[in-house]
Amino acid sequence: MTTAAPADEFESHRPRMFSLAYRMLGSAQEAEDAVQDAYLRWSGARRADIGHPAAWLAKVVTNLCLNRLTSARARREEYVGPWLPEPVLTSGGTLGPLESAEQRDAVSMALLVLLERLTPVERAVFVLREAFAYSHRDIAGVLDIGEANCRQLYRRAARAVADERTRFDAVAERRDAFLESFVAAAREGDLAGLETMLAADVTWWGDGGGKVTAARRPILGRAKVVPFVVGGMRKFASAMDLSYAEVNGAPALVARAAGTVVGLASFAFRGGLVSEVWVVVNPDKLVFAAGQLSHS
Repeated sequence: MTTAAPADEFESHRPRMFSLAYRMLGSAQEAEDAVQDAYLRWSGARRADIGHPAAWLAKVVTNLCLNRLTSARARREEYVGPWLPEPVLTSGGTLGPLESAEQRDAVSMALLVLLERLTPVERAVFVLREAFAYSHRDIAGVLDIGEANCRQLYRRAARAVADERTRFDAVAERRDAFLESFVAAAREGDLAGLETMLAADVTWWGDGGGKVTAARRPILGRAKVVPFVVGGMRKFASAMDLSYAEVNGAPALVARAAGTVVGLASFAFRGGLVSEVWVVVNPDKLVFAAGQLSHS
């Protein structure tokens, strides 16, 4: 399988495989590595052993991700501060079509954070079922488990996610106007204005990975988040350029310093108010998104 045709065929499946791997791992760079490993297996396999390329690749990628998730759990337990998923720009279709609220929700930071609570196998079942509409029979085949076991795993995963998922509004198509108002209020030190935009129990999460300054514990409650935002804006605003982009299916803030992407902030809403803010400033986790922005 060294001819151009098999390579071209693999490339036709690459976007879907990346989308699967990213949902499984929460890391774009690790997803790219998993897809590349799948290509090596594809290029070394006998054509006769690949009956249905899409199904074959889905099985290979899923199991590669399961192996990676097992080792990633140990690393994430030692991670400095909160661990957040790696942000991905989605306006260009990197994670597939996001035409409905349900499709955007399936790649949202809110859901990816919730998926971290599942076991690797539960996550695989949930992703294949929810994001790719696999039947329980097909999922069982991918994971080499019984169909009854698959159904049980899905029910358990769906229940665990649903308990928290109801806390968030469906991702709206446009929240740019809100973000503009949010930034303006923060720049002007408008505490009262910010308070009207945030839920009383809003939580601010920062992921610096111990490499740059970030809150190592979540900041809980509007009374603490508002002065934190205003203080941060006063300290860093003069050195940063802020812009907007679609990240994980929703509008987000992009912060640049001297032309370099130094932070991405994503928002979740409940009842029209901000209920969660996820800020990624770990430079390692910004590489993929920065590359996307450089080509946009």
